Amino acid sequence: MKSILPRLLASVLVFCTLTASAAPQILRKGNGPEVETLDPHKAEGVSAANVLRDLYEGLITERPDATLTAGAAESWTLSDDRLTYTFTLRRDAKWSNGDPVTAEDFVAGLRRSADPATGSNYSQILAPIANAEAVIEGKLPPDQLAVTAVDPHTLTIRLKGPTAYFLGLLVHSSTYPIHRASLAKFGTAFAQPGNLVTNGAYRLVQRVVQSHILLERNPYYWDNAHTSIDQVQYLNTEDLNSEFKRFRAGELDWTYEVPASQGAWIRANLPEMYKVHTYLGVYYYGFNVTRPPFKDNPKLRRALTLAIDRKIICEKVQGLGEQPADSWVPPGTIGHRTAKAQWSGWNREQSLAEARRLYKEAGYSEENPARVEILYNTHENHKKVATAIAAMWKQWLGVDAVLVNEEWKVYLQTRRLKARTEVFRAGWIGDYNDANSFLEILHSKHGLNDQGYSNPRYDELIEKAAVEGDPAVREQLQHDAEALLMEDLPVIPIYFYVTKRLVSPRVTGWEGNIMDHHHTRYMRLQ
Repeated sequence: MKSILPRLLASVLVFCTLTASAAPQILRKGNGPEVETLDPHKAEGVSAANVLRDLYEGLITERPDATLTAGAAESWTLSDDRLTYTFTLRRDAKWSNGDPVTAEDFVAGLRRSADPATGSNYSQILAPIANAEAVIEGKLPPDQLAVTAVDPHTLTIRLKGPTAYFLGLLVHSSTYPIHRASLAKFGTAFAQPGNLVTNGAYRLVQRVVQSHILLERNPYYWDNAHTSIDQVQYLNTEDLNSEFKRFRAGELDWTYEVPASQGAWIRANLPEMYKVHTYLGVYYYGFNVTRPPFKDNPKLRRALTLAIDRKIICEKVQGLGEQPADSWVPPGTIGHRTAKAQWSGWNREQSLAEARRLYKEAGYSEENPARVEILYNTHENHKKVATAIAAMWKQWLGVDAVLVNEEWKVYLQTRRLKARTEVFRAGWIGDYNDANSFLEILHSKHGLNDQGYSNPRYDELIEKAAVEGDPAVREQLQHDAEALLMEDLPVIPIYFYVTKRLVSPRVTGWEGNIMDHHHTRYMRLQ
């Protein structure tokens, strides 16, 4: 028995080791609000973008640090006049059903994204492409968009002017290809489980509304040999405390966020798992400037803006490293010279004195207080911020504010309609590292301009900047546009984001970056 037992134990150990190594690697991600759609040309929210980055691959993709690299296109060239890009697609790029990915698939995706019949609120992002704006406005048919499949593996895109940020734009889901046969067969249902065919490192297995989305490795992905994680579970969560409890119980490998109320405890007890990074985003409140009380009433907008104590919100209400915002475009944006608000640097007494003066000149007083409704989507942190701002407006100006919260999808619909909203919570995360990503969403024709802001001079400035080839001239145009925006104030910048989440030590290959883009294919589980 003494001679047999060691060999028996060794055999058991080898068996267990082999079994463990054969077990599928499953990454469980907290992913915030319910994903509104997996249609890449209609998706808008961060939660949807997180999933789509695993399902699809654009012509350009990102490294773990969010710098740009070759995606479905293995190489590209730019013409001498900087107006025509020619992309050469990978010959081993395939869809999740084994079909080859072709240049025509990218042409079809870009045309669909620009087609007004698609109903994309992101179509304006394609404005640098020649004829795009005319297509978006319905003045030209989609086949006039200046994108051409030269052959199955060669694609050209012609721009209306030199566009410094164009390659970064191609990471966005609005530029993803479309599996044409699936779209033709299923129509708008092409993005449902069982129908969706994608070209990224993962494919869709299951989607349970208000619960989770399950992806598995795409065996046809061109770089599948270097992908380790077999499955990804994206778990919907709007209750940050519940998400935090699930992480501590080992049911999640990383969280979407952390509850502000637990920040001090997390920093003290889970320092190695707590990840905080600069994030290219701004948290703000939007004014509906298409109807009273904010239509043609800049004095009231400025009064409410000045009455907010951003330092208290960042340090006391949030307390997780956020920075007070005194501009629209966040710091860290490449090539941008910030145009700070006139009140930047004022002390609290100066801000409140000016706020009260403007409030009175706008026609309001203690006897005739302004009454406003603050709309926010269901979320612990959003509620805390809204409560604090309502209290500041009441204390310093006498404003009667009513808080209204709605679930994510309903909240988005309410914002779009503009029939009821007055003030609404919002956040904007740059789609690419350029000021244009922030400035363009307030263009009068942009589908995400839920404020209804319209200033011809502002439109002119950002339209010129988008196609300006001289970096210094472009910087000045964008600076002037931001300065005008901070004067008109259709939005109230409140703070600049940082990403803050918990990541399990068993996750390797995770790297913090300013875009907060994390492709599962780069990660492994220990």
